[in-house]
Amino acid sequence: MRSITRGLGLGSAAMALTALTALAWPGSAGAAPSGTESLYAPSAIVLGVTAGDDTATGTVLRAVTLVCAPTPGGTHPNPAAACAELRSNAPGLDALAAPGPGTACTKEWNPLTVTADGVWQGRRLTYEYTYGNPCGMRNISGALFDF
Repeated sequence: MRSITRGLGLGSAAMALTALTALAWPGSAGAAPSGTESLYAPSAIVLGVTAGDDTATGTVLRAVTLVCAPTPGGTHPNPAAACAELRSNAPGLDALAAPGPGTACTKEWNPLTVTADGVWQGRRLTYEYTYGNPCGMRNISGALFDF
């Protein structure tokens, strides 16, 4: 009787593990049937602001998500404008991060770093820009990093 109970316990555990693996394995359970793929290339990016000039050791102050296809969305406060700027400037985002012309800031060193990490039109996008202090970030002219 004892070996039967142990066998049932191991069998139940094996079935539970198999079910969890099937649910967690990418592309298996919950996958869309073939032929229903999106017509749009994936575009989903995480934008962040970090205190410091090194994102590995700095403190993340805030972050938002930006999804551009098929329609603008995410937690970005102005996804439509941010996606339009990406369409015009990606993958070179320096024009979107740089402070606007005529910006006058002090020369104190209190760096803030903005990052963009994700997928833009089906291709990997990784971007980083460091401001000398918060004044530079407050004076950007674009919507992408204005959150």
